[in-house]
Amino acid sequence: MFRFLAGVAQLVRALDCESGGRGFEPHRSPHFGHFGYNNNMASKLKKLKDLERQLTVSVSVEDYESKYNTKLTKIKSSAKLDGFRKGNVPNDVLKQRYGDSIHYEVLNELIQESYPLELRTQELKPASPPAINIESEDPTKPISYSAVFEVFPEVKPKLSRWTSYEKTVITLEDSDVDLAITDITERYCHWHKADRAAQEKDQVVIDFEGKIEGEGFEGNQSKDFKLVIGSKSMIPGFEDHLLGKSSGDSFAFKTHFPEDYFKKDLAGKETEFFITLHEVQEMHKAEINKELFETLAMEGVEDEAGFRAEILKRMKGEIEQQEKSLTKESLYETLLKGNDFKVPKATVDEQADLMRKDSLMRMGQTPENAADDLFPQEDFLENAEKRVRLDLLFSALLKKYELEVQESDLETFIEEEASKYKDAEQFKTWIQSQPQQLDQYKMVILENLLIEKLESDLKSKVKVIKFSELANK
Repeated sequence: MFRFLAGVAQLVRALDCESGGRGFEPHRSPHFGHFGYNNNMASKLKKLKDLERQLTVSVSVEDYESKYNTKLTKIKSSAKLDGFRKGNVPNDVLKQRYGDSIHYEVLNELIQESYPLELRTQELKPASPPAINIESEDPTKPISYSAVFEVFPEVKPKLSRWTSYEKTVITLEDSDVDLAITDITERYCHWHKADRAAQEKDQVVIDFEGKIEGEGFEGNQSKDFKLVIGSKSMIPGFEDHLLGKSSGDSFAFKTHFPEDYFKKDLAGKETEFFITLHEVQEMHKAEINKELFETLAMEGVEDEAGFRAEILKRMKGEIEQQEKSLTKESLYETLLKGNDFKVPKATVDEQADLMRKDSLMRMGQTPENAADDLFPQEDFLENAEKRVRLDLLFSALLKKYELEVQESDLETFIEEEASKYKDAEQFKTWIQSQPQQLDQYKMVILENLLIEKLESDLKSKVKVIKFSELANK
């Protein structure tokens, strides 16, 4: 449900940042950070709604004039105007010609340079770019502007000993291994034409066209489409209407798109489908032999007993990962329930946008090409808020426990990852040239260290789940 690693990396950087916030890049002049002149500024902070703040900054006339005169002198040295020699154009003429552009350039630089410094003075950690409004730009008086932005909350983690998280234990039975083997032989099956009516688990080759109130819609038709009956890969009711039909049959039926269908313009709509069934194919399960072992990359497996032992080993590995994942999810939920605080809307919107892009990418779509109703951003806001809240909470917990990744921790982690590859040494050499991947590894290590701390500081109760129940979820 939650993905901590990617988010916390960004938030830790943002929380440690002393610049003007994400999306606001200060002008990098040679004097940035100390202005190169008298730092005569005053600022006033006003709390608006929730995490929104208004910072009003006033810059002295002297600072404005210093910048203005420097720029004017630079222009004067190279200006060429009719009737004047180079470098001898009077200041009043230069001001008439270039005054406005110099003025607004100075204003921009004063804001770019003063804003991050005043953030630091006020000890603010912005979560959004500022909305700038110039309050006064009269150069004979102090320049004044206001910046409205959101800040990250100050999170003080609460760890309640009265609330328990669930430590998941998954039990495995011989029948689960049998079902797994059956599933594998069916997934790697061969299909053969059947001269009979379609049954459950048969594959049919069809042409279909769907219409809503007599009109087509995006993705409403396909030819020579292969569909396994019972796979639930189509909307509810579609596959049921194929049962009992034979090669050469043409027919129509009506069904409804689900109310929660991801394309809002189709959700809940009654749709009529027109079908031509070309062929019914029956399943011939894969044989448990060397060909299947090679397909599944099972080195060293020679017979059915070895095959079963390898399947059992892989299932136990998956169970171990699932136990950790479900326990972690329960731990996260427990933390969220015990820690209620406001989160920046800008950060939530940004996270929701990332989640939408990820969903679109999984469907081979891009935000630029996708319709607005395909995974609308508002559908992600609830989970986005949870993720941001959890990221902020974890960032605070990392500081609370003073957790850091030691070089030995990273080396051990890389060794474990390298053991998954045939050429471990080649992998270790390659990974050292991948700084982004190494950063991700450090985040994984930090999370694991934090989970260990939390598990020792919080109460837990065991929740037992049968593997079959988990597989059917």
